[in-house]
Amino acid sequence: MKWSFKLGTVAGTEVRVHVTFFILLAFVALQGMSGGQGTAGALDAVLFVTAAFVCVLLHEFGHVTAARGFGIRTPDITLLPIGGVARLERMPEKPAQELVVALCGPLVNVVIAAGLSLFLGLGIAWNPELFEAGGHFWEKLMIWNLMMVAFNLVPAFPMDGGRVLRALLGLVVDYERATRWAAALGQTIAVTAGLLMLLSGQASPVLLLIAFFVFMAAGQEAAMVSQRQMFHGLRVQDAMITDFRAVAPDALLRDVVALLLSGTQHDFPVLGPHGDLLGIITRQRLVGALSEHGPVHPVGGVLEPLDVQVPPRMDLVEALGVLDAATRPTLPVIDPLTGRCIGLLNAENVGELLMVRTALKRA
Repeated sequence: MKWSFKLGTVAGTEVRVHVTFFILLAFVALQGMSGGQGTAGALDAVLFVTAAFVCVLLHEFGHVTAARGFGIRTPDITLLPIGGVARLERMPEKPAQELVVALCGPLVNVVIAAGLSLFLGLGIAWNPELFEAGGHFWEKLMIWNLMMVAFNLVPAFPMDGGRVLRALLGLVVDYERATRWAAALGQTIAVTAGLLMLLSGQASPVLLLIAFFVFMAAGQEAAMVSQRQMFHGLRVQDAMITDFRAVAPDALLRDVVALLLSGTQHDFPVLGPHGDLLGIITRQRLVGALSEHGPVHPVGGVLEPLDVQVPPRMDLVEALGVLDAATRPTLPVIDPLTGRCIGLLNAENVGELLMVRTALKRA
């Protein structure tokens, strides 16, 4: 995610924080100072928000651990002012699996709240005034975790409650229809909640931002699921570019510029003398290399090695997940028998395939 930076890696999952998170910390620090407690109030507010977001991170790792049990990797988790986002490489294929993955996040918050209650001798009591009165730090954290459970289980897709709803619907209807229904309900809840907050005159900027995020994300995921349904049964070979130009490692950058300007291809595989794939030179890398080395520099000195490639018979939906997680816009398609590059897979060509299939479906 743009404007985020890495804090570390836990069990193969990067933990990232978005720069806007520090705006939230500054905001709560100012609120803490305005309460009449000065620097101590600001420090207490920042510590509480930090502890709360540690719980958010543990919540996301609940999803990560459950997904890993079904063979689904999570490349990264990003902390935002409105919560955490775990980016799964693909969604669970079975409704029962999605149900488990969705529930394991809130379950972590239940465990945290129960642990604070048992080991610190705190009574579980719903007291919203506790936050205004500046009460006991750990008791506030316990109540906040319970509030997080209740909030996340609201059936507003794509929140956890919405994913639980989709999983339950998926037991009786197909995946695409379950997604459409869950997304429609999520958007309805987001719009209703936003309007009620605005009409009541008690609109919270953070809650309005969450409502907007839910509305947009629900629509985007519903569209994505519909697109993937269109690709059901297709292979990489159905969407790959077969008419492409390749370059040799001793070619000059100006030769690649000529190829770039003479056609629509943006990324060029670099092949050895026997047709073996050595790497790729993308348009972005080409432009950077030109400014750094000039036009007569050999391609072999600036090519990007490729650690991700796809076979032609791979399921296209699975390959799209690989493409989404890749750091480059184009993936080479390698024949597993010969080891030669026989095609290129990129989002633009997949989009064109989608347009063609949509037009054929309407016809």
